[in-house]
Amino acid sequence: MAQVYKDRIIKLLKKDDYKPIKLPQLAKSLGVTDENYEHFKQDFEQLRQTGHVIIGAKNLVSLPSLSGQIVGTFRANPRGFGFVIPQQANTHGDLFIPPDDTLEAMTGDTVIAKVKKQGKRDGQTKFAGEIIQILKRAQNKFVGILQKHTEGWIVQPEGSSFIEPISVDDVTAKGAKEKDKVVVEILSYPTERFLARGVILEVLGKAGKYDTEIKSVIHQFHLPGEFNEECFEQARQAAENFKPEQSDEREDLTGKVIITIDPDDAKDFDDAISIEKESNGNWILGVHIADVSTFVTTDSPLDVEAKTRGNSVYLPGKVIPMLPEILSNGICSLQPEQKRFTKSAFITYNDKGEIVSRRFANSVICSTQRLTYLQANAVLKGHTKDIKPKVIELVKDMETLSRRIEKRRVNNGMLHLDLPETELIMDESGQVVDAEPADTSYPHTMIEMFMVEANDAVASLLDKQNIPFMRRIHPEPDALSLQNLSKIIKAFGYTIPKNPNRKVIQDLLDSVKGQDNSMGISFAVLRSFEKAQYAPENIGHFALASIHYCHFTSPIRRYADLLVHRVLNLYLQNRINDAKHESATQSLSEIGKHITFTEQNAESAENELKTVLILQMLSKKIGDALSGVVTGLTNFGVFVQCKKFGIEGLIRMDDLGPDSWRYNDKNQSIIGEHSGSCIRMGQSMEAKITSVNIPARQLNLVPLEPLAKEKISKKKLKDKRKRPNKRKGRK
Repeated sequence: MAQVYKDRIIKLLKKDDYKPIKLPQLAKSLGVTDENYEHFKQDFEQLRQTGHVIIGAKNLVSLPSLSGQIVGTFRANPRGFGFVIPQQANTHGDLFIPPDDTLEAMTGDTVIAKVKKQGKRDGQTKFAGEIIQILKRAQNKFVGILQKHTEGWIVQPEGSSFIEPISVDDVTAKGAKEKDKVVVEILSYPTERFLARGVILEVLGKAGKYDTEIKSVIHQFHLPGEFNEECFEQARQAAENFKPEQSDEREDLTGKVIITIDPDDAKDFDDAISIEKESNGNWILGVHIADVSTFVTTDSPLDVEAKTRGNSVYLPGKVIPMLPEILSNGICSLQPEQKRFTKSAFITYNDKGEIVSRRFANSVICSTQRLTYLQANAVLKGHTKDIKPKVIELVKDMETLSRRIEKRRVNNGMLHLDLPETELIMDESGQVVDAEPADTSYPHTMIEMFMVEANDAVASLLDKQNIPFMRRIHPEPDALSLQNLSKIIKAFGYTIPKNPNRKVIQDLLDSVKGQDNSMGISFAVLRSFEKAQYAPENIGHFALASIHYCHFTSPIRRYADLLVHRVLNLYLQNRINDAKHESATQSLSEIGKHITFTEQNAESAENELKTVLILQMLSKKIGDALSGVVTGLTNFGVFVQCKKFGIEGLIRMDDLGPDSWRYNDKNQSIIGEHSGSCIRMGQSMEAKITSVNIPARQLNLVPLEPLAKEKISKKKLKDKRKRPNKRKGRK
């Protein structure tokens, strides 16, 4: 069985508040079902045999102790110190490295650290470390801004992977100018006396320009470039050979009313919807998905490239597609009034939105009309200009059926987090000039419900046939995560059980919807969950309350969906044994880990570029006020999430106001020692921009009004406490 249980076991045992328990209790804490318990035990035994976990006195499970030397990955802090994340987990977690003991290691480097005891605190032995050898440098190429100093030229790297400046010579060789953003390769790493030295490999352009920032993000996150000629040739051949009229083996749906609903700027339409009502009151939902597997065959150049890319990358103003545009925006895209090959899931519902039956088919469709989300929402509100009458009827039927499906899924435990999304408003040059909340009108939910139903249907079918496939899994949160969530929610002023179930969590989310603390609570819930991932293990999808789940509905932009289409196609050809063989010959676990990484990397790249573009805009608004919500409290300050721009800024403790401020971890609050002012998670806060550090991705804020008007002296405080109570009452 695979890596999923191993990762979850280690993750739970590494938590600070984990207390050793027996194996059955460990399984229960991880939400392991009875049918998966044997697989769980096998994974645990492999961890035990390799020394990653131990069974100690009274059969209690724990990690090995920290001692001697460890090998791990170094993570630097801008203040000079750092941490080594051990390759083999231990009971004491990450190893602290003081500033003088880093051996000039950089973030991501693989190092050997010597462990030193630092005495005891609160009954526990404390450790620090000294890096004694750098085994492997994480990278030697960085993106940064070229700056002129009195002693020469330096490149100031961006982000957090490497924070020290890099000295460079002969900047004219590449035509670089001051304030250009460049790619630099390190020739010699930093020492105690000297900066790292490097050479400029490429000039990306003037820092702050949109094209420059796009190139920078592509370099930083190693995003793919152009397709090779083999891929283009395969795509061209597929387009030339595409003859939709030769589709006798496919179910002909070209006469049905079928529509697509997508964002305004979408070009790759990979899902379309139809609905029919039967005389007995049942509804037949048709979810029709672009049949990419017809054009991208296993082990072909396009398949190899799509697997490497894993997914399309959506950056503000730019898409890096998984497939060439001749496919993604051409013969695979379900464009209106064009015959296209699809795989169709037909799901029949009764009047309550309960599933009666499911069937699947290879099909050919002709989309009746393409709608944007805004157009679909206008139809629901009665604005039907330029919309065909039969399309108007379909959109209204979609809303009716969607609300019934949504009600059923919510009753079954499906969760919905109220996390705001921000749409950037950009001028023609690519500069962000403003932002607005993303459209969240009901047509988004309609499409989401139908896609979830189709994904669930395909996964249920393949499970019933015992065909291995690439699943989309979302493990149940472990017991400690839920207990921590309960503590955090208490800091918001609400009480939930120590081990809340999905219904309790959703009831809480519903009760705070529309309130200032809704965003903070939704973030707290999200952080208590593990991230969804791709894997062949049958773990289910916790947030969707689905026992069987996969991704089937977006094969133009996700490789996981393409894999599912291939085994579904073999099933439709009544070749079930071939479908089992197809999956068995692939390393689904390894592919799953890879495409999970590419998905998360794409999301990180998108967030990075959004952050840079917003910070560039805010750097011109120093002194302006922002409305925010407190989303984080630490012993050095308060993190405030800006409601409008969706970016987080820091108010340092010294800037809160004239008082002595103390962070209370137990109560999740910051309290003014003399004024009694209290800051809690989720509260609204008006703040003012004081500075912006774009290379470090930092937004610095201060409260619009000091949170304490005046610092009370110790003498005044003492006198205040001595003041007699003048209220009278019975003894």
